[in-house]
Amino acid sequence: QVQLAESGGGLVQAGQSLNLSCIASVSDFSGVPMAWYRQAPGKQRELIGAITNTGIATYIDSVEGRFAISRDNAKKTMYLQMNNLSSEDSGVYYCNTPHTRIRGHYTWGQGTQVIVST
Repeated sequence: QVQLAESGGGLVQAGQSLNLSCIASVSDFSGVPMAWYRQAPGKQRELIGAITNTGIATYIDSVEGRFAISRDNAKKTMYLQMNNLSSEDSGVYYCNTPHTRIRGHYTWGQGTQVIVST
């Protein structure tokens, strides 16, 4: 079972930035597409962006242009650079693979909490 560990969250003011990290205990990280998910208070977890194994990233409209996903395959780590944060970005951020066929082998981590104050 692949273990995932997110870090980098915190309390920031609106307009500020944060950089989240996700480390995966998988032998072939370079071959796995990955994604960031967010669970806002009282809401379901949603996918906010994904990155292919070759480094092409896509985003939902609400974070497009403000968030950037990258990955370092040698470190088995994915990053989420979040800029110009707003209160609507508050929530717990998780990483996982969006590939439903293999997600069963991936264990959700604890997530990392982001709180954006106005």
